[in-house]
Order: sequence, then C-alpha cells, then structure tokens
Amino acid sequence: MNRIELIRMLRGHIKLAEKRSAAYEQNRTAKVVMYVMSGFMIVYLIFLAILFAMIANDSASTTPYEFLYSLAPFILCVDFLFRFMAQQTPAQLIKPYILQPIPKHACVESFIVTAMINPNNFLWMFMFIPYAIMSVVFSVGFWSTIGFLCGWMLLIIMNSLWYMLVRTLINDRIWWWVLPVIVYAAVFAPWYLSKFSTFADFYGSIGEGVTFWNPITFLLLIAILLALFFINRSVQFHYVYAELAAIEKTKLHNVSQFRYLERFGEVGEYLKLEVKSIMRNKNMRKQFIFSVAIVTVFSLLLSFTDIYDDSYNSNFLAFYNFAIFGLMGLSRVMCAEGNYIDGLMVHKENIISLLKAKYYFYVVMLVLPFLLMIPTIVQEKCTWLMLTSIFFFTAGAEYCLLMHMAIWNKQTVPLNEKFVSKGSVETNYFQIIINLAVLFVPVITVMVLLSMFNATTAYLILLVLGLILMATNSLWIRFIYRHFMRHRYDNMESFRATR
Repeated sequence: MNRIELIRMLRGHIKLAEKRSAAYEQNRTAKVVMYVMSGFMIVYLIFLAILFAMIANDSASTTPYEFLYSLAPFILCVDFLFRFMAQQTPAQLIKPYILQPIPKHACVESFIVTAMINPNNFLWMFMFIPYAIMSVVFSVGFWSTIGFLCGWMLLIIMNSLWYMLVRTLINDRIWWWVLPVIVYAAVFAPWYLSKFSTFADFYGSIGEGVTFWNPITFLLLIAILLALFFINRSVQFHYVYAELAAIEKTKLHNVSQFRYLERFGEVGEYLKLEVKSIMRNKNMRKQFIFSVAIVTVFSLLLSFTDIYDDSYNSNFLAFYNFAIFGLMGLSRVMCAEGNYIDGLMVHKENIISLLKAKYYFYVVMLVLPFLLMIPTIVQEKCTWLMLTSIFFFTAGAEYCLLMHMAIWNKQTVPLNEKFVSKGSVETNYFQIIINLAVLFVPVITVMVLLSMFNATTAYLILLVLGLILMATNSLWIRFIYRHFMRHRYDNMESFRATR
C-alpha cells in the first residue's frame, strides 16, 4: 500500500468515525441550517465579486487581475479570522494506529491533507470565479484566467495550513498569538512603511505572475505551501505524540478551600468545583484566560477607539463582549462533566445543583466586562442604562438559551488532552447555531426596538425582559433539568463513548 492509498484509507476511517459520533444525528439536523447560512454567504460573495468587477473594469490605473491580488492580504486576513469563528482543529485519531505497521507520520499527514481539501477552502471560489468571468477572461484570455484562479486556490490552501499551524500552537500556549500579529504586521509593512500604492503594486505583481504562468511565481507559492505542510507535519507530530506519551508532568498547586462558598450548601460545593476545575485543568484554564483576554481587548477597543462609534457596531460589540463567557463556557455546559458523569448521577438532584452553580458563576463573571466598559460611559459612547440592560439581558435571556445546551450536549470535553482526545464537542453544529443566535439575535432585537422607540424605552424593554428571566431562573433551570433527566441514559452512554 503506497502513501496515497494509506491516506485515503485513513480519511475513510475519519468519515466513519464522524458517522458513528454520538452527535451525528444532532449534527445532521443542524447541518441543514448551516447549509442555508452557507447559501447566504455564497450570495454575499457573488455580490462582492460583482462589486469588485465593476470597480476593476472602471479602473484605468490597474488591470483586473492586479486589482484583486492587491487585496489579497485583506482577503486572506479575513479568511484567517473567520476560520477561528467557524472552523476548529479537531483531535487526531492517533491511538488506534500506534501499534500498526504504518509510517509514523501517516496519520498526521492524513489529517493535514484532509484539512487542505476541506470543502470550506473552495467557498471563496464563489467570489473569484464570477469576478474572473466578468473582468479577467475578456482582458487576458481563458488560460490566463485559469492561472489567475489557480493562484488564488494556492493562496487559500496556504492560508488553511497557516491557520492550522497557528491554532495548534495557540491550543498549547495562548502566548502564540504573538506569531500571527508579527506575521500580519510584516505582510502589511509595504503600506504603513511607504504608501498604499506601493502595497498594491507589490501584491499586484503576484497576480501578474500567476495569471501569465510565471514559473518563478508558482514555484515560490508552491515552496511556501510545501514549507507550511512540513512545518505543520513536524509541529502536529510533536504535540500529538508528546500528549500521547504524557511527557508533560503534572505540577501540584496549593489551592484555596473556598470555605466562604460553603454557606450556599450543595450549590456552593459545585461552585467550588467550577472554580477548582478552571484552576487545575489545562483546557478549562486556557479557555477562561482566553475569554478574559478577549473581553479586555474588546472593552479597550470600544472605550478608546472611534471605529465602533456608530449605533450598530457599538451595540454589537457591547452584546458580544458580555456574551463571551457564556459563548465559550455555557455553550459547552455538561461537556466537561462528561468525564465523571457516572458519579454525578448517583444522586439525581446533583444535576440541578450543578446547573444552578454554573449559572450563578457565569452571572458573576459578567461583572468583569461591566467594569471594563465603564470608560465608555465616561466618554459618552454608552449609557448606564445601556450597559445595565445588556448585563441583565445577557444574564437572563442569553444565558437561558445557552443553558439549554445541557439537554443536547452529549460529547465529553477532555480536561487536559487537546490533540488526541477521542471525542470533541467542536464538531457540534447545533452548538454553532445557538452561538450564532446569541451573537446576532439580541443585536437585531435592539436595533428593531430602537427603530420603534427611543433609546430609553428600547433598553428598558431589554432590562425588564432580562430581569424577568433572571428572577425565574429556578423555573427554567428545573425545566432543563427535567429534560436532561429524560434523556439521561442516552446522554450518559454518549459521554462514556466520547471520553
């Protein structure tokens, strides 16, 4: 069996593993909604293609192929950031093949090749192909248009490998965020060190090279792609086998007993469990630090820059800032507990106390974005009523929606392993849909209210709705608990299967 046949076989095994996943039926239903959303995105890309084609056709200073390639850094940067929102790096299925007589890099190579030929990488073609038909083909001919498109395809695949590398490093240490910052600072250097025309000419020359099949340009792009492939292979192999061999040693820490939480009874015990889990477990700690970092950055952007001063952007960023902890934590409710779900089910009332503790913990965490956004009030970008209403609406309405994921989450999230874990909630499309609803529905709601009422009335409506749902949290938490218990045997089986 040659290398290609082996990679094809391993890809087949990955597809079978996905079909046997505990969340397959759930994901299959949610995928329909994702396909509808992808359809809207395709329409948007076609609209951008028409817009860019009209601009390029009217431009006398640049050719159509140079025009779009001069925008390549912006397009690739957007693609890179969008992958962080919509694409995760799943765990690799390495363990079953450790003792098999196959090359040691075969599993990692299969994983990388699968990411390179992912259908999401071809989504950008819905912008590039219409643009080429409207602008490029009539000016340079058919074969040059093929070169134009091949160049873009190479860039997008390179970007997918670049994303995989960065995501893997960040999964290990959050400080690796410095790497993409440095790289993109270098990419945009011709602009801020000289002027935009120099920047456009520099990247437009790449478009001229690929359009007219310049071998040097193609060899350079292919060399970068191969370099990213082999760097990825080395990095993935290192982290996967280091985690598999448990090379990292456990460090013991003295942890506070949090005795002041004992006054809350059983709920207080689960609050202590939540806090200690974040402090002791690598993945949960990293997720919490990442959430705090995002909240801090967005608060600073909203407070000390003027790029989000319009009504829509300020509302969107404010809602998003308050929702960060819920999106990254509550959307995975019960997934970490899947590691010890059997112990929790010894007394069925444990679950309702656990759900209450999680809810109270994440409500308290909303104090951080509230405090960090007080400078926006001083600078008159937000009002006390706006921040207060968003605080309570998030704690009431948005958290109520996110807490319902306890009914549907069936995959165990590993507490420390990241690269070789058996199950991963990150393939849960239903979770993605709920997260998108939490992101955009509140903003749409407030914009509709602002169009119908004045700002005071609109935010008072949000405040009242949030307070009502917060005051009735015991009712809807018990509702979630009853539905969870109704599916408890199915959920427990799925949690065990994905450990």
